[in-house]
Amino acid sequence: MNKRKIGNLEVSPVGMGCMGFSHGYGEVPSAQYSIEAIREAYKFGCTMFDTAEIYGKEMFYMGHNEQLLGEAVEPFRDKIILATKFHLDESELINEDLFTVINKHLEMSLKNLKTNYIDIYYLHRVNENISLEEIARVMGKLKKDGLIREWGVSQVSVEMLSKAHAVTPVAAVQNLYSMLERDCEHDILPFCLKEGISLIPFSPVASGFLSGKVTAETKFEGDDVRKFVPQLSKENITANQPIINILEKFAEKKNATNAQISLSWMLHKYENIIPIPGSKNKERIIENLGAWDVSLTDEEFNEIETALDNVTVYGHRGHVESQQASFGDNWKDKE
Repeated sequence: MNKRKIGNLEVSPVGMGCMGFSHGYGEVPSAQYSIEAIREAYKFGCTMFDTAEIYGKEMFYMGHNEQLLGEAVEPFRDKIILATKFHLDESELINEDLFTVINKHLEMSLKNLKTNYIDIYYLHRVNENISLEEIARVMGKLKKDGLIREWGVSQVSVEMLSKAHAVTPVAAVQNLYSMLERDCEHDILPFCLKEGISLIPFSPVASGFLSGKVTAETKFEGDDVRKFVPQLSKENITANQPIINILEKFAEKKNATNAQISLSWMLHKYENIIPIPGSKNKERIIENLGAWDVSLTDEEFNEIETALDNVTVYGHRGHVESQQASFGDNWKDKE
């Protein structure tokens, strides 16, 4: 396993998204199962774990996912990279300044995660009513104070990213990126490569679609955000089947799984990418991490690229969202 860099931090080439242990993919597993899954991922070699203060709010309470992760990693906290995210509402700024408000969010996350510093602290979504430059200044102060080691932004445009980066250098961008969502290749990735910023793709297996296990007959029920993912409508699952065919061809050739090939493809393509597939299933978690052992030759990679360039992707979400215009708000409105 060749480790990768996020700012001054060194991480495994594939990380672990922990949201599914608290919400988003239907029925959640028990706390004990979740803790064991996280610890097994660490034993396998994973050193980056991603959460957010809001994960679990709808089903449990704010901070639920952070608390699960904090308990799971407490025995080896100093050997891993912890990433979490915060939301800001302008109503919080009526009586308090921006630094005080953000510091309160951070203090709660530190308590939940049982730690005295956060390795990567993300602004979860840009709030269009709050200055991104001022948030970046606060991040700089938190870094100087040693409370966070690096900071990042999520679901941003190049314009948003460049504004923040000009004030306090951004180490990580957590955007949607997969074989089905490649917008980042046009703008975000060139900027990140130039500026030494890492891209941390969430949903790199396209919410499970690229595994080949999601079919037009799959039912998403309860607290499952996939009900509202455009590419996972019945008609688009069927229409996007040619991409599964590409993956199956190479999975058989490499004695790997579809998901592993999709992750290996992005690891081969960009040296600054560290995907964070999320799953609540222990076997899938280890399978996804195992993608770092699946290597593509340049010839194989180019063959996949050519095949992908010749298929049409149906259903598009895009990687630019804010708190005022987000996928999350849209799917809640439809529920």
